[in-house]
Amino acid sequence: MTAKAFRDEELLADVIARLIGDVRHVAVGNESPIPATAALLARERGRDRPCVSLLQSRKHNFFTDGARELFDCAGQGRIDVFFLSGGQIDGQGNVNLVNTGDYEHPNVRFPGSFGSAYLYYVVPKVILFRTEHSRRTLVPKVDFISAPGASRENVYRPGGPIALVTSRCLFTFAGGRFVLTSVHPGHTVEEVTQNTGFDFDRPRHVPDTPAPSPQTLALMREVVAPQLAEVYPQFAARVFGIGTPAFSR
Repeated sequence: MTAKAFRDEELLADVIARLIGDVRHVAVGNESPIPATAALLARERGRDRPCVSLLQSRKHNFFTDGARELFDCAGQGRIDVFFLSGGQIDGQGNVNLVNTGDYEHPNVRFPGSFGSAYLYYVVPKVILFRTEHSRRTLVPKVDFISAPGASRENVYRPGGPIALVTSRCLFTFAGGRFVLTSVHPGHTVEEVTQNTGFDFDRPRHVPDTPAPSPQTLALMREVVAPQLAEVYPQFAARVFGIGTPAFSR
């Protein structure tokens, strides 16, 4: 299969769906169309497992009290996978959602931490996701730690990062460091190195990220995309052509 047979968003959703694995419950926060696609894809593959909660959805969300109920559910150990991003992410898995530069006189303000640090601590599998893969976003050290990637040994912490998915590659996270696990089609290890601000480990041979199978693409386009359109109509139209009859591949 050539790279032209699928869109970048479809590749990333497939990568994330495989990282989700066989779990009970996946929760997806606001403004996360690609992780939402992945969560719904994982559910379709597992025949209604895992349970998927999209916070902005009425059809795919059993929470009745919004984020407060999400936090309660996570604290009780009833959320297995969540997703975080950040204006900056460093090589220790730290996430910055506050600002760059001096805190009192910032260069850039981000949306804010909200519940990121709490969820980072209590959700067993947190998948970091950032489409912009550059030295501006993947930095040696974040300017502000909204959510720490690791804690001291005497801190009870059942949650934390397992991977970082970007537009160029997949990193897994182990021992407090990222490991380059695969490079997406059309990209190279050298390109990843040039555009990553932090150090990372890598095997001698880094494989290509597998392309989505024809069966996976059909499932995304024919089953997942119509469900996704409820929450992300513009994304579903742009990527999958939902609601735009003139769209053609």
